[in-house]
Amino acid sequence: MSADGRVQPIIGEAPAFLAMLEHVSRAAPLDKPVLVVGERGTGKELIAARLHFLSQRWEQPLIKVNCAALTESILESELFGHEAGAFTGAVKGHIGHFERANGGTLVLDELATISLRMQEKILRVIEYGELQRVGGSDTLRVNVRIVGSTNADLQERVRSGLFRDDLLDRLAFDVITLPPLRERLEDILPLAYAFAVNMVSELKLAYFPGFSSKASSSLLRHNWSGNVRELKNAVERSVYRAGEPDQPITEIAFDPFDSPFRLRKEPVRTGVVASPQTQENRRPLLPANLKATLADTEKKLLQEALRKARFNQKVAAELLELSYDQFRGRIRKHQLQLHAD
Repeated sequence: MSADGRVQPIIGEAPAFLAMLEHVSRAAPLDKPVLVVGERGTGKELIAARLHFLSQRWEQPLIKVNCAALTESILESELFGHEAGAFTGAVKGHIGHFERANGGTLVLDELATISLRMQEKILRVIEYGELQRVGGSDTLRVNVRIVGSTNADLQERVRSGLFRDDLLDRLAFDVITLPPLRERLEDILPLAYAFAVNMVSELKLAYFPGFSSKASSSLLRHNWSGNVRELKNAVERSVYRAGEPDQPITEIAFDPFDSPFRLRKEPVRTGVVASPQTQENRRPLLPANLKATLADTEKKLLQEALRKARFNQKVAAELLELSYDQFRGRIRKHQLQLHAD
């Protein structure tokens, strides 16, 4: 959500990402709980907000709670509120998030960290729309849509006895799963460019000169275990560190700890020496037909680039640091198909 309350524009055109957004559009108008699940850094909070602003509740409150950041007692007070004198230090009453979100949406982030006792209290609100403040006796009625978000496997937590199966049944009326960035290859460069432009504006530079082909290839090859959040950090760091602001970015600063003087653990010396046979396995087998071997390697690289790029030829060419025409020429040379089987 932007500062003026509008839904933030979402960048992405990968098929998996567009399918997820369509899922969000279908689920948003429903007055039912929804779970948003995905790896860390995939944008779960943004999608939870989108569910609210595309619903009929969009003019009502959107309240977000990071459940992992609060102890059980504080979380209970924050969610349900408390009466004056309910516990030491409670000198006045406190309105909880359920009451504040009445008519709107309550987002429970890091849902998997909630204790079983708190899960039971949340279940009652979902089932009956009723709650009592801590230390209170009056029953209050609320009309709140709950959106839960997590990067944990809640079904596994149910099997382990750490999450109530009845609560999961109620929360999981529908589950929206966010695709990781490695499955959104087409979106990496547009996202990177948008993050770079924002960083240039923050640094008050004149313009963003773009990424070199080497930097673009590096962005596409990286695994992005931290997903969009990691990409944002890496791009902003690279723009900030760039020596010449009017020249394209040539190096991506993936690791902020990277340094020739980086502190490392001493390697464990086992005293094991590689055998001659192990060393021999690392050498190419000869005699060999060099021309045929190189052609076979080139063909496999082309096929793998197409697969990783989901048969987007421009993206595949960038992965191999080839121009589009060079890539097309090699495709014709090896007579490769340009679609999945």
